[in-house]
Amino acid sequence: MLPLSLLKTAQNHPMLVELKNGETYNGHLVSCDNWMNINLREVICTSRDGDKFWRMPECYIRGSTIKYLRIPDEIIDMVKEDVLSKGRGRGGAQQNKQQGKGRGGAGRVGVFGSRGRGLTGPGRGQQQMQDKKSGKPQGMKNQH
Repeated sequence: MLPLSLLKTAQNHPMLVELKNGETYNGHLVSCDNWMNINLREVICTSRDGDKFWRMPECYIRGSTIKYLRIPDEIIDMVKEDVLSKGRGRGGAQQNKQQGKGRGGAGRVGVFGSRGRGLTGPGRGQQQMQDKKSGKPQGMKNQH
């Protein structure tokens, strides 16, 4: 289950947001974006120590300041049902295999061939030395 799909499902439901600085915000989620920036309405803000409270009609919280979100269990259940009804989330394993994508699938074959590691010759800027006895290459370093 993806966090953003969970947040999109949680719109118009109550939630608690704790920030990295310790403040908490209780309110109803209005909207969110791809960076997890969120808008809340009917918000009660609690200070870090828990001794001060503020009531605000609306609030914007930057996603990078969020420590965690507490969302009702019913929302999580709704997202699980939605994922099951759509069938394995992002296309499923079969679709990726058919298109040649994913781990170990057929990669892009281009004019330049393979560009990954696993060079058979010497690395960049290294000269290949030959062993005097066997005539085999020597002094090649493993590239990690």
